[in-house]
Amino acid sequence: MTFLESLKQYTTVVADTGDIETIAHYRPQDATTNPSLLFQAAQMPTYRHLVEEATELASERGGTQQGMAEEFIDRLFVLFGSEILKVVPGRVSTEVPASLSFDTEGTVTKARKLISMYAKQAFPRQRILVKIASTWEGIRAAEVLESEGIHCNLTLLFSFAQAVACAQAGVTLISPFVGRIYDWYKKERGGEISADHDPGVASVTRIYNYYKKFGYKTQVMGASFRNVNQIVRLAGCDLLTISPELLKELEKSQGSMKRELDPVIAYDSQEQQLSVDENAFRWMHNEDAMATEKLAEGIRKFNSDAHHLQQFALARVAQTTA
Repeated sequence: MTFLESLKQYTTVVADTGDIETIAHYRPQDATTNPSLLFQAAQMPTYRHLVEEATELASERGGTQQGMAEEFIDRLFVLFGSEILKVVPGRVSTEVPASLSFDTEGTVTKARKLISMYAKQAFPRQRILVKIASTWEGIRAAEVLESEGIHCNLTLLFSFAQAVACAQAGVTLISPFVGRIYDWYKKERGGEISADHDPGVASVTRIYNYYKKFGYKTQVMGASFRNVNQIVRLAGCDLLTISPELLKELEKSQGSMKRELDPVIAYDSQEQQLSVDENAFRWMHNEDAMATEKLAEGIRKFNSDAHHLQQFALARVAQTTA
């Protein structure tokens, strides 16, 4: 048995890539995408037909180049997502622009549009997770969307306050960023941190135990891994989204994993149930220096990645209007 096969006994494995051929190879249950992954995939000759289709649909929309570029990106996300859904049996996560991270109404509007576009591709909303940054505004948007049956994946999650608020809002899924948490503490402490004291692993473990102990339906999907050991120590988490490089390592490694996260163990955790309003959320999150810095940095980075995709989109639509 390989580590990958063993992990799939306890945890839903999700492919963190826009490369459909890679997804097909590793046979995950779900897949996640983002502007950076889509930009990379769009450069591949294999997917040129999807880029051309998105260009054609954006051109048909007409209007300003900026409006056509936005339409191109939406179309590209849905076209890639639709191809992924033909390969995976589960769900695909499609991201709302990071520029809407503090705009509840804008996030809801964009999510509804994406779901409508997937519906026209004959994919039901049950198979789509809308990725939204875990800001207070993003969580409020997710609460509205979930009430409409639109399922959400709350990303860029670094603090316990974010996790508590997401559970209260009844979101479908959260994505705590293991690797980025580790990176911050590694830099802060000036060196490597032992596997037994990995703060990223500890954060996901705490959230998982809290959710299971108090019966929240929100699922935990560990994300942003730096090494296989972080994955091994989170075996049993509801889901883990893993890059192709680490999926390859897991596939090559022979042996079985021990289940580390377990609902039975979670019931015995020392966590106390919390309830947060906006003031409590903002204060708790602000008191966590790592989370405050990494959330802001993550939004900026996601927006920068989206900018590269936008420049690509503008170049595409410019060709059609020249």
